[in-house]
Amino acid sequence: MIKFALRRIVILVPVLIGLSMLVFAIGRLLPGDPVGLAAGPNASQEVLDSLAREFGLDRPIPEQYWNYATNLLQGDWGSSILTRRPVADDIVTYLPATLELVIASMLIAIAIGIPAGIVSAVWADRWPDYLTRIFSLGAISVPPFFTGLLLQLCFAMLFSWLPLGGRFPVIETPPPLVTGFLTIDSLVACNWAAFVTALVHLALPAATLSLLALATTTRITRAAMIEVLQQDYIATERALGLSQARIVLKYALKNALSSTTTMLGLSFGWMLGGTVLVETIFDWPGIGLYATQAIVTQDFVPVMGVTMIIGIIFVLINLSVDLIYGLLNPKVRYE
Repeated sequence: MIKFALRRIVILVPVLIGLSMLVFAIGRLLPGDPVGLAAGPNASQEVLDSLAREFGLDRPIPEQYWNYATNLLQGDWGSSILTRRPVADDIVTYLPATLELVIASMLIAIAIGIPAGIVSAVWADRWPDYLTRIFSLGAISVPPFFTGLLLQLCFAMLFSWLPLGGRFPVIETPPPLVTGFLTIDSLVACNWAAFVTALVHLALPAATLSLLALATTTRITRAAMIEVLQQDYIATERALGLSQARIVLKYALKNALSSTTTMLGLSFGWMLGGTVLVETIFDWPGIGLYATQAIVTQDFVPVMGVTMIIGIIFVLINLSVDLIYGLLNPKVRYE
């Protein structure tokens, strides 16, 4: 298992180098003139040249990339051209909100998607299966931004059950900062009112973001379970008189979870990218909203930082999925 893990870690090196090149290229290909925007419409050429030298934009492209890559390794992710704040500090500030939203969405997808997939497979081609498949198809077909607007219209504006947006009421004091996750920080502070408030604000954006992963998890689990339940060893266990619940939960589910685990890892990365729209709709103060504001102002350095951190997290999640897959299926350790 150690050799298997080391092989996967070594593969990450060229992946991360390629990711840094891609992010750098995206930053240089973005339209607009951020230096001119930061300097103002009446700035002289001397001011523009000074800003370009300050941010290293007057140097050759290869030298710019080399400086960018070496600064990344040293923890310097650059500074915003407009606010002059270090991008790394902004990411540290906004990332916990995004991770809390994504993890909550993933928990919803796992808690509902895997049981729904099991039920759909056990009762294949019967009414529970039909209902599950209709829901999965609808969840995949509807864009998240449209779902978010519908949820806001229904639960926030029509019935006033849940807040329209935001992470915590402006007029209330949030719990002391420990992890950056308001739900966890509320529990650490034993502030149950703040915990409930944080959950209420988390409900709509988490539900919106979870739908695609929930539907995909349900479909993958269903397909894997149907395939496993048709294996000979399952027929042998039935012939031995084992109960259906024991066969499904103890023997079939473990083998079926390999495909689902892989899909969950990919879904986590997709959710990180999908937070841009969801956070904008619900005014959720995460890196998605931070990137949106940077794009609007043509500030490419924060956009590069957000893209890089999402890519790094995606790569680490895939590494974790590979290791978990190796534990579930020992055969892949020797491939």
